[in-house]
Amino acid sequence: IARGAYEYGVRVAAAYPGTPSTEILENLAKYPEIYSQWSPNEKVAMEVGVGAAIGGARTLVTMKMVGVNVAADPLFTVAYTGVRSGLILVSADDPGMHSSQNEQDNRYYAAFAKIPMLEPSDSQEAKDMVGLALTISETFDTPVMIRTTTRIAHSQSLVELNDPGDRPLKAYEKDAKKYVMIPAYGRARRLVVEERMHKLAEYAESVSVNRIDMNDPKIGVITSGIAYQYVKEGLPKASVLKLGLTHPLPAKLIQDFASKVEKLYVVEELEPYLEKEIRALGIDVTGKELFPPYGELSAKMVREKILGQNPGTVLPFEAPVRPPVMCPGCPHRGLFYTLKQLKLTVAGDIGCYTLGTMAPLEAMDTCICMGASISGALGLEKAHPDLAEKLVSVIGDSTFLHSGVTGLMDVVYNGGNSTVIILDNSITAMTGHQENPATGKTLMGNPAPKVDFVALAKALGIKRVTEVDPFDLDKVKEVVKTEVAAKEPSVIITRRPCALIVKTTEPPVEVQNCTGCKMCMKLGCPALSFDEDKKTAVVDPSLCNGCGLCLNVCKFDALRKGGAN
Repeated sequence: IARGAYEYGVRVAAAYPGTPSTEILENLAKYPEIYSQWSPNEKVAMEVGVGAAIGGARTLVTMKMVGVNVAADPLFTVAYTGVRSGLILVSADDPGMHSSQNEQDNRYYAAFAKIPMLEPSDSQEAKDMVGLALTISETFDTPVMIRTTTRIAHSQSLVELNDPGDRPLKAYEKDAKKYVMIPAYGRARRLVVEERMHKLAEYAESVSVNRIDMNDPKIGVITSGIAYQYVKEGLPKASVLKLGLTHPLPAKLIQDFASKVEKLYVVEELEPYLEKEIRALGIDVTGKELFPPYGELSAKMVREKILGQNPGTVLPFEAPVRPPVMCPGCPHRGLFYTLKQLKLTVAGDIGCYTLGTMAPLEAMDTCICMGASISGALGLEKAHPDLAEKLVSVIGDSTFLHSGVTGLMDVVYNGGNSTVIILDNSITAMTGHQENPATGKTLMGNPAPKVDFVALAKALGIKRVTEVDPFDLDKVKEVVKTEVAAKEPSVIITRRPCALIVKTTEPPVEVQNCTGCKMCMKLGCPALSFDEDKKTAVVDPSLCNGCGLCLNVCKFDALRKGGAN
């Protein structure tokens, strides 16, 4: 997708990192011809994209599927205004919830917003559909969604590259009736949207990405995206209608294909999006009677469900399960250890620190969406005022800038008594170490001003702001107890860089004369284990980075810094 943006003349790109979309902008930033930026959140990224497209530049905006929830406000309106130059929104969906809090199917966003949608089935199509999307966008004066999924985003296949074309920039021209969506102008544009959808429906009938592969007429399958690969592998003799433009759907092409096959199936992941539309055409089709509306499909499942045959696939080995866990030396571990000790109610948020809910820390009560920790804690407090002295919210630096600032403002404005803990690890860590407005650097590597969390909190009306090293467990405990007891809102900022960007050279911790009390096991550090036979803690030197947190919890001086006497 990044290469496609380079080849087909994109000039501006904006995003908020979110798996499985993150790598698009990371790769796009390697092309100096394209201005690329991380935005504080997806709504801002979408608005930057809208402005650039109205300004005459071909533009790409990317986000994971839940990010479109945040960006929906500008998205639905730019569907009315249209664009001056091509505007693409990449929605990276996550069937199976590999790294997401829900499993929403964003194909419905295209239908809801009344914009065209493309779905690539391999890497070549992912690149080529960028060019097609820009053409559709400029031909029909509309934003276009490219919907990928985790398996498309994280797979590789051969791609034929082309030299980049021109990078056009149209002159800006004022057109208030088109771009100022007051009700009077909006009503007129609403009619334009309907007329555009009719034209797009006609276009869908002949566009090359919608095609019929006719083989054995006994079985016909309508499919799109990664499911197409599962169908081709699991049912190599079946006739297939492969849809690349999935909104609007080509009604006549679907009816023609249905008339040529004896039994018609729809194979699609998640919701029965295609199935419902095809049934609405009066066509009998089998779909979700066979396939679940959740999780991922596979070639094996397709073959079994349609043919009733087990291909007998045998895995060469069973890979060991790797439970989600904070890294050795993670600066968040000490805080969650303390929060559990204090038996506090913890409103959580989206980030590495969400792993604070896992055993043995088990120090998180809620996790809803980006920024919801602060707002949710206020709601808990308003519902149960007695919780105020036992309640904290935790939120990362990038997430706080994404959507926590307004929540903190709400706490002050509406008389909350919350203690908000901002876990500042100097990077957007969970999605792979992306810059943000507090890191001092842009996506393109340019220096940038850093947000001052202390000054920002005070500007919002917080009078009690404390900074602390999360590895100083005694200090953390003292500060948290003090702030939770305060009869006013407060902010605690834990400051220590992510262990994966510090690259510490401290020698690993050593074990001497362990009593077997297992106190260190309560930290949940993957570098620590316990030998039940020898009744002693064991440190894996290949994982331990010598952070020393475990030394603070050992009551018997059995854990020592490597090399110490």
